[in-house]
Amino acid sequence: MTKRDRTLGSERLFSLQGKSALVTGGSSGLGFMMAEALLRNGVRVYIASRSTERCRAAAQSLAAAGDCVAIAADVNDAQQRQALVTELTSREPGGLSILVNNAGSNWGAALADYPDAAFDKVMRTNVSSVFALTRDLIPLLQRAARPDDPARIINIGSMDGLQVPVVQRVPTFAYSASKAALHHLTRTLAVELGPQHITVNAIAPGFFESKMTDHVLAHYRQDIEDDCPLGRIGSAEDIAGVLIYLASRAGAYVNGTVIPVDGGTSIGKGKRDRSAP
Repeated sequence: MTKRDRTLGSERLFSLQGKSALVTGGSSGLGFMMAEALLRNGVRVYIASRSTERCRAAAQSLAAAGDCVAIAADVNDAQQRQALVTELTSREPGGLSILVNNAGSNWGAALADYPDAAFDKVMRTNVSSVFALTRDLIPLLQRAARPDDPARIINIGSMDGLQVPVVQRVPTFAYSASKAALHHLTRTLAVELGPQHITVNAIAPGFFESKMTDHVLAHYRQDIEDDCPLGRIGSAEDIAGVLIYLASRAGAYVNGTVIPVDGGTSIGKGKRDRSAP
């Protein structure tokens, strides 16, 4: 086997062995799926969420997959955010390899009834807090960064930041706006942090099983599947594949991208009659 054979083999290209990661909102839904995927590929994973009880329960459930640590923290709270950074710095003196900014919130209401407070909360959780946590973790990410193996920031956006969502019937003005903002924040941070050997990319998922999508899947699953050219919602393997790609050597030269993982929903409207109520 030649050196080139070894460098282009999947074992090296997609290896995450020995890396460390923080997954915010890691106690359920997509966050839980991504934490498990990282764990099963040799990453030491810290999951953070607001609820101490849910965070610990998730970490216990994930323990069979690898080394998982629960840190309860509300990313919207500056003091709790700083406590999270301090604990990670103490636990990972060699640096943090991967930051997955997944924690998010949503609110649905008609335009005339949409509360200011709800709009502000969604924007704060989905954009402002992502910026603040990323900014505060830069020193720790720099410690793990290498020219040929950058530290990775992976923001979890949404296909709703790429299109105007219609399937769930209830307008989600702040959510869509926040995810579009997060996608562009991803690009601006990528330009800023690239010279420091830190890449920043975003994943824009479509519908997956999660607490946030429980209601809409229960009521409109058939419409959602008909709206997708592949005719289904996403699975854990779907989100794991793109996450592992971005976090591994295979994705080391990818920077400032927004990758839709939605079965083509955001670009092709499947077979559903768009004029139907």
